[in-house]
This record gives sequence, C-alpha cells and structure tokens, in this order.
Amino acid sequence: MSCILVTGGAGFIGANFVLDWLARPDADAVINVDKLTYAGNRHSLALLDGDPRHRFVQADIGDRAAMDDLLARYRPRAVVHFAAESHVDRSIHGPAAFVDTNIVGTFTLLEAVRACWQALPDAARADFRFLHVSTDEVFGSLSATDAPFGETTAYAPNSPYSASKAASDHLVRAWHHTYGLPVVTTNCSNNYGPYQFPEKLIPLMIARALAGESLPVYGDGQNVRDWLYVGDHCAAIRTVLAAGRIGETYNVGGWNEKTNIDVVHALCDSLDALLPRDDGTSYRAQIRYVKDRPGHDRRYAIDARKIERELGWRPAETFESGLRKTIAWYLDNQPWVRDVMSGAYRHWMGLQYAA
Repeated sequence: MSCILVTGGAGFIGANFVLDWLARPDADAVINVDKLTYAGNRHSLALLDGDPRHRFVQADIGDRAAMDDLLARYRPRAVVHFAAESHVDRSIHGPAAFVDTNIVGTFTLLEAVRACWQALPDAARADFRFLHVSTDEVFGSLSATDAPFGETTAYAPNSPYSASKAASDHLVRAWHHTYGLPVVTTNCSNNYGPYQFPEKLIPLMIARALAGESLPVYGDGQNVRDWLYVGDHCAAIRTVLAAGRIGETYNVGGWNEKTNIDVVHALCDSLDALLPRDDGTSYRAQIRYVKDRPGHDRRYAIDARKIERELGWRPAETFESGLRKTIAWYLDNQPWVRDVMSGAYRHWMGLQYAA
C-alpha cells in the first residue's frame, strides 16, 4: 500500500493533519512517528483506532537506526516533517531540548531520508518529496508599519525556539542544494484549533476561563500575530505536497492579524454567549496583565500570496468562524482537556506565571 511518513503526528498540527488526511477513503496510508513528549497525545488519534491505514510508531527522529528501519520497511512516497519542540516560553527555560530535536533531530532525519531516497528506483526517486513544516517566527519581529513576511524575508530569529527552527530550515535547504533531495518548506503563522496543548494562548485561556482562574496576558497585550485555523493549515500542506515546486518555500497564513488582547476579548465574548458565568459578569473580568516574557516579538504577519497565486490555496475560515469552531470543540471535549492537564502541566503553569 502506498504510504507517507509523518513525524510528530501525535502533536497538535500533526494529529490534525493525520486525521484530515485519512478522512478521505482513497488516501495513502500513514506511518505516524512520534516521540510522545508532553505535547504528543495518542488520545488525539482515537478516531483512527482500528483503521488499518494508520500505523503508529513511538520513536525519536534523532534515533538514526529507528528512522533507517522505518524508511526501509515502509518505503514512503513522502515524508511530512512536523516533529519539533514548539513553545517559545519553554525554549527560554530549557533551550537544550530545542537544539536536540529541532536541529540535531532534523539533521538525523534528513540523513536517513537521503539514504533511503538515493536507493529508490528512478521513478520513485523522482516522485519522492520531503515536506518540512516551519514557522513565521524565523523571520523575527515586525513594526506596526512593516510589510508582512515574504518567502524571501531575511531570517532574524529572536528566541531559542525560532533560532532552532531557522537552523532546521537551513539544513533542509542545504540538503536540497547539495544532495538534490526533493524538499519543500512551509512557514506558517500562529495555528489554533482542536487538540492544541493548553500552554498556547487560545486553549490556555479557554481552560483557565472555565476553571475560574485568571487569564494572564503578557505585557500590554498589544503583540500582534496572524492567526491560522489548523484545518486550513492541513489543507495548505496537502496542496503543497501535491503541487509545490521542489526547493521552494511557501508562506501559509490566515490573513488574520490580531493583538493578543483582542484575541482574549473575542474568546471571552464567545464564552459569555455559549456558557455564561454563574455571577452574570463577563469572563473579561478574569483578565490579568502579567510581566512580559524575555525577547517577546512585537508583531508577526504573513504574506500568503505566493501559495494562492501558484497553487490556488487560500484559507477557508475567518478568525471569527475558526474561533467559534475551536471553542465549541473544547467545550465538547473536556475529558481530553482534563487528560492532558496533568500534574506536570500544573507544575509548568506555576513556573511560568508565578510572578
């Protein structure tokens, strides 16, 4: 059976992609490789239990022997590389894991894939693709009047996380230009949607609002991000994998620039309508401004015209429609939320927001 190999397929974006991919009856099988760190969750893939097209393997992309074995055994026609440490706050507290996974892990995976690809028959080698999923944070910070990030914007990462992702992007580019590996890279803006670990802004605020806890907003709340619904991102990755030009990068954005405080206000207003507080006041009353994190980039914005012009992709969701779907999912899936909010998660929240 034809298959693709997905790394990090039990994480937030990876799990959404695998679920979206296998929702089609004619889809290639998926070999799903995930180390299952704190952010990887097998429960996110429960809908695929019993599906013979989904093979889950717990393994580390930094384990060369494991990667060689999987690639030799399944001979995927493509590798979609999500696996990464991805939270800026965690990278500030512990950058070593980000170097190990995002840089060394990507290097190890590239070397294993290169060896497998070079051994393929000519036709299979020509059809093979390595799709590297990256972030807009590699481009650094914008002022309020700067043009959005384009594919040729110079890299200027400002956090251990974004620096490690920038390094992985450079490795992928080099393996194409030096060895001919057929790669495509995507750089996406802030994702949100179902199955996101509640350390990121939107699921964090939903969880804390429902628990009656404070809603911590960094600094003055005016940091700007472009918001991309995860289902739209999955559609973009599918499109790039099918038709993206080898060696190219494609920015994937939602055309939804919002300040952090505007996002939190919109979330509170939606919860007010869907699940009012017992005292009748708005969830906005729970908002608290907290000390800004070190090196907090002021603004990210994505120019996603290239992927629309070349491949015809454009996001289907507005921020408002995507947020409604996201809140509804979290309200309907509280057992999943409770399961991931373990003692380790509570310890992390105490460390991050103690001040």
